[in-house]
Amino acid sequence: MDDPPPAGHQSWGGRGPDDGAVYKVQCDSGRGGVVFVPTGQAGPGAPTIDPETVARKAAASMRLDGPKVAGPRAAGTYVVGMPMWMWAKPSSSTFGPVSASATAGGVTVTATAKVTSVRWSMGDGATVTCHGPGTPYRKSREVTESPDCGHLYERPSYDEPDGRYRGTATSTWTITWSAPALGDGGTFTETRQTPFTVDVREVQVVNTR
Repeated sequence: MDDPPPAGHQSWGGRGPDDGAVYKVQCDSGRGGVVFVPTGQAGPGAPTIDPETVARKAAASMRLDGPKVAGPRAAGTYVVGMPMWMWAKPSSSTFGPVSASATAGGVTVTATAKVTSVRWSMGDGATVTCHGPGTPYRKSREVTESPDCGHLYERPSYDEPDGRYRGTATSTWTITWSAPALGDGGTFTETRQTPFTVDVREVQVVNTR
């Protein structure tokens, strides 16, 4: 490294500049790491750590749950042709942000995860992607469409198993990580899924004339 870390830094692994040199290694994959090479030895071999692997270890220690679906309600009844609002209750474990660190090969990596989108598979063949938890429905809103996360069923669920549509809400967690000792960083994603069901019915109108 043209600007090596100071003596005592974790990259030296308990050794110092008089014992050798610290090299930053860049791999074809785009990832890299650092290695210590004693004085008199040939150039560096493979890096001792892959910082993204360490970042994934940090992410594995986090609690990253699927969306906590609040709407549609499992006990609710919905109507064909009427706007339905979807939303989830946000928390640190269901939407983030949540952070954790992990260390390997003398290098510490810090990762922060947060949900960047939720993909709702509605059970009728439709999917809706929302970039947030959605807006909770209130009776005062009456028959209006959700401003950010909604769906409209065009047929009832009578013919579905148990008479209900079976859907899933899948959150995409984006994990951003950094390894200051290497001057490296990046992102990767993970997904979590929560099932839900919807009872959709038709309104029967009786002609009394």
